Amino acid sequence: MDGTATLQAALLSLATALPPHRLRQEEAKAIARRRFSGANGLFARLETVFDHAGIATRQLARPAEWYLEEAGWQARNAAYLESADALYTQAASRALAAAKLEAAEVDTLVTVSTTGIATPSLEARAASALGFRPDAERVPLFGLGCAGGVSGLALAARLAASGRVVLFVTVELCSLAFRGDKSSKANIVATALFGDGAAACLLAPGDGGIAQVGPGAEHLWPDTLGIMGWNVEDPGLDVVFDRSIPPFIETELAGGLRMLEARCGGTVDRFVCHPGGAKVIAALESSLGLQTGSLDHERAVLRECGNMSAPTVLFVLQRLIESGLPERAMLLALGPGFTLSGLRLERRP
Repeated sequence: MDGTATLQAALLSLATALPPHRLRQEEAKAIARRRFSGANGLFARLETVFDHAGIATRQLARPAEWYLEEAGWQARNAAYLESADALYTQAASRALAAAKLEAAEVDTLVTVSTTGIATPSLEARAASALGFRPDAERVPLFGLGCAGGVSGLALAARLAASGRVVLFVTVELCSLAFRGDKSSKANIVATALFGDGAAACLLAPGDGGIAQVGPGAEHLWPDTLGIMGWNVEDPGLDVVFDRSIPPFIETELAGGLRMLEARCGGTVDRFVCHPGGAKVIAALESSLGLQTGSLDHERAVLRECGNMSAPTVLFVLQRLIESGLPERAMLLALGPGFTLSGLRLERRP
């Protein structure tokens, strides 16, 4: 290990879960065309975004016909609670089984979700079914968006390093924010990109497991609140996507990455990136000095699942683990703020 980085916790397992409704991109395009039929020609000018998004299929929380209906806050959040509860349980159960742990052995529950409101939070709702201890510490996190997979895992690792067994779960149901009543470029692009999914990790103090999780760090650029996020409106969330995201990455990522590397350690063998979209992946390769096509697992996850927000980078990590995790890797994700979140991993021998 080089630089100032210090090993913090062991990643024992990683599991993912997807909702049951599979949608091909051409079907998504047809649904969007119907939903945006009154958009004064805006959809006709933008519909090629579906063809160039790098997505073949996505898994959604609801069947295709649900997205043709009008739905308000109550219906959207009811759908969120039902699907998020199921995905949390699936991902957590798979991660526990892979780590050969019982739910009662978990000391701390870290949960990241930003696409619905759950009070009580998702881990509390799943506690009885999964068998968590009544004294398990609960840490629900909201508002991290696409960076939440990395930021949440980094927090879980810090808690594990202090002597706890930690279950980290992130669930995002971005499709529930699709808004046919809102004719905007950002909303149409979101309809072309977003899918739903969940990921879960078990972490423990000391050595062992799949990898050692090193220090995490974040970099927040000043005066960038309008680049990415949600506007809270009736009848639902309204996505904020600035067209400047890919060029911003190309011009600003290197500076932010230098700050992260100063805290997380030196060189890495592989960056593991959140694939926000085809243009974002290309911008990441350019700004990281990588050959075109280097982020192959990122493109594969985007093609098969779309942009699922926070869990997506963990789907990429899962593929990398299955194909052979390099000795040193760094997870990277960009999210609302505008924020770069990074986390270093070291493969166990």
